[in-house]
Amino acid sequence: MSKSIVFLTLAAAPPSSGGLGAISGYVGAMIGCAVTFFVIFWLSTVMWTFRDVRARTQDFLSQILATVLAAIFPIAGLLIYMILRPRQTLAEIYERQLEEESLLAEMTERQTCNNCHARVESDFQICPSCGQKLKRSCPKCERLLELRWMFCPYCATSLGSTSLPPNMPGMGPVSMPPGAAMPGMPGAPMNAGPGMSMPGNRF
Repeated sequence: MSKSIVFLTLAAAPPSSGGLGAISGYVGAMIGCAVTFFVIFWLSTVMWTFRDVRARTQDFLSQILATVLAAIFPIAGLLIYMILRPRQTLAEIYERQLEEESLLAEMTERQTCNNCHARVESDFQICPSCGQKLKRSCPKCERLLELRWMFCPYCATSLGSTSLPPNMPGMGPVSMPPGAAMPGMPGAPMNAGPGMSMPGNRF
């Protein structure tokens, strides 16, 4: 009876050498997975650094230095690069330039008064806020012109001359028939009508 109990006990107990081999196998598998993960993570950081630096600068030397730094120092190099990298990408810089150009174009198109800086329209002659004269009309074609212009670009009229327009009534030469004199002048002969006698000089 005692022999059978000892045999069952020995059979139930696992061999010591087999247990150590299983543990060492598990540890080796875990170490292999950790090394594989570290290698994949290291390659991923190198590739991410290369793509990120290409998106932020066009300097080839900076791209190479950042990639080499992340490759030599897997974690520390990545942290150093993230601290020293440019703040904006090339796409963000391009978008900001487009926004600045559009804002500048809008400000250029939007006219303001030189005196009170109020917003005015292109067909205003005076500022509605302060009464500042903004433009003047051409005396010939009546188009709105800038105050500094000396010639009208629409009808080629010289704005520096003070000559009156030719279509002003009563300002042109008056045509008189031959032998006629201006009325109201002393000593001027007057045309007598039929049946009327001209008074002569009695003295």
